[in-house]
Amino acid sequence: MTRPRRPDPPPMPTNDVRIAATGTAAWAVALVVLLLVGLPSEDRWWLWVCVAGIAIGLFAVWYVPRLQRGRARQEAARAAKREREASSEAEGASAQEDTSAQEGASVQKGASEREGTSERETAD
Repeated sequence: MTRPRRPDPPPMPTNDVRIAATGTAAWAVALVVLLLVGLPSEDRWWLWVCVAGIAIGLFAVWYVPRLQRGRARQEAARAAKREREASSEAEGASAQEDTSAQEGASVQKGASEREGTSERETAD
């Protein structure tokens, strides 16, 4: 028999911009080293690999904050929507309770009125 699975831990907060910047700096160092060492003409493509790494890293440094802000906005919108739905459900439930209480009161009032007329009829 298997044990019940524990819930997943929450995601660990990270500084993704710092990670992208560190990777970009590493590609820049690699480019400088390759330029200083000097490569044979058939291995010059390594320089372009470093340039591509730097370009992708700079794009990541620019894009990651925008991505995280967009995700935070979406999550806030989802949370607000869930909150509105929960409050409307709670209002609907309380309104339904009020309606059923009013219906119960009118049923009791109608029953007491019927009893009053039947008592008057028997008294006459």
